[in-house]
Amino acid sequence: MSQISVTINDKTYRMACDEGQENHLIQLGQKFDGYVGQLKDSFGEIGDQRLTIMAGIMLVDELSELKKKVLDLEADIEGLSISRDSALLKCDAQSKSVTAGIGNAAERLEELARKLNGL
Repeated sequence: MSQISVTINDKTYRMACDEGQENHLIQLGQKFDGYVGQLKDSFGEIGDQRLTIMAGIMLVDELSELKKKVLDLEADIEGLSISRDSALLKCDAQSKSVTAGIGNAAERLEELARKLNGL
């Protein structure tokens, strides 16, 4: 277990994390501190607890919007997969039709060749 320091709203917090996750946790802390700083710039000194709660709500709202986008994209992917499968089935059917047509044409040509050779 590693120990790191994260600074939020000019206060340093000691945190533990798994080995190799130090930079990720530091970046998360910096991002959260950015939200707190943005709120502090907009509303001034309204209290640490209030700033922290507001920043948390902003992050949860952002996460909620991203989850909606992911669900929409997953639905789009599903629709595209269905369209692709349908197109592949049509292509396969057309391919079989073209193959059958070529086979029929080849048989007719062979029959014509036999007739011409018999003359």
